Amino acid sequence: MTDKFKFDIGAEAVSKILEIKEQEPGDNEYALFLQIDGVQGNQYTYDLSFLDLEQARSDDTRIDFGELTVIIASKDLDKFNNAKLELSDDPASPGLTMDNPNTPSPEIFGNPEDLPELTGELAEKVKTVLETQINPAIASHGGVAQLVGVEGQDIYLKLGGGCQGCGMAQVTLTQGIETSLRQAIPEIGNIIDATDHASGSNPYFEASKK
Repeated sequence: MTDKFKFDIGAEAVSKILEIKEQEPGDNEYALFLQIDGVQGNQYTYDLSFLDLEQARSDDTRIDFGELTVIIASKDLDKFNNAKLELSDDPASPGLTMDNPNTPSPEIFGNPEDLPELTGELAEKVKTVLETQINPAIASHGGVAQLVGVEGQDIYLKLGGGCQGCGMAQVTLTQGIETSLRQAIPEIGNIIDATDHASGSNPYFEASKK
């Protein structure tokens, strides 16, 4: 990390993330992993998840906020410079929010303009966006998103791999996957998380709801 790099997390956000982290299974040491997974308009969308510290890449950046360790993907370090993660005080939109002065360039991976032409039924469009934009972005920590059902304009997604059971899964869904899908496919209705987060020893914890 260079001397000029700066990233901050508000005290209330740190407390909330530590609370969620307690839901993680086993005695492993987990860090909050941050990376960019796409864009919405002129803003980045984010993938937040818990990562076993032993699985962190040597070239990623580590920052400690008291008891909370944060790992920022090396590929996105410049995009998080001077950003701050905070806990929203808006009752209508609770959860974690990122205040980031950086904006995407047209060349960023995940830009909907780079997607192949979306044709066919709603299910086909959703699968195309998942396969070409979203899953490559969350694959770095073992995550995968699958379409499991369509009802009218509503779609049901299942998060697997590193996302299943992760305490930050709802943040990943609402701040990353959902925003990317809505930008690429405006006609989508509700996006419903059909993942069985309660399976295994790590119960699902809803960190954000819209």
